[in-house]
Amino acid sequence: VDGKRVEIPALQRYIVLYKPEKVMTTMRDPQRRRTVAQLLPAGAAGVVPVGRLDYDTSGILLMTNDGDLAHVLTHPRYGVEKTYRASVRGRLTPADVEAFARGIRLEEGPARPAKVRVVRNGAISELDLTIHEGRNRQVRRMLEALGHPVVSLTRMRFGPLGLGRLAPGAWREATPKEISALRLVAERARENGS
Repeated sequence: VDGKRVEIPALQRYIVLYKPEKVMTTMRDPQRRRTVAQLLPAGAAGVVPVGRLDYDTSGILLMTNDGDLAHVLTHPRYGVEKTYRASVRGRLTPADVEAFARGIRLEEGPARPAKVRVVRNGAISELDLTIHEGRNRQVRRMLEALGHPVVSLTRMRFGPLGLGRLAPGAWREATPKEISALRLVAERARENGS
């Protein structure tokens, strides 16, 4: 305009994806394994995963090109909630539940306290576990530390986003209400984390 170059800002996109097991949370994989990029629509160039899910973990994953929001949602200082549904070997005891509330010691130090809700207790138990960190394989390592190896693990919620009726491998655009909720979580996290 008037001899000056004008940059048009990129349209911000927020995609909610149900990552299946055996899919890498990367845009490319040198070992040629399936990646989340292969599950996205053709016009989703520029979006990247917000955080990560392990290769063997399924569940909700936010993909966006909003770098500021992604930074706050993944930075450990801000402690955005993540809820997982875990199927584990063995019956959970009251002492196991109490250990989560205190914080389980991992190799690199104690994990922050976590909320746990036992859904089913038996030879294979099922529980919902809410954490505020995102250490490498954290949920699996916490459960293994208590003697309950994970059979399957699915992230059900990421901040205000839930899986809803998405099927593994499916995606949808985040709703305006969800985007507002994400921004509110980020704003509160910044206020509480600084």
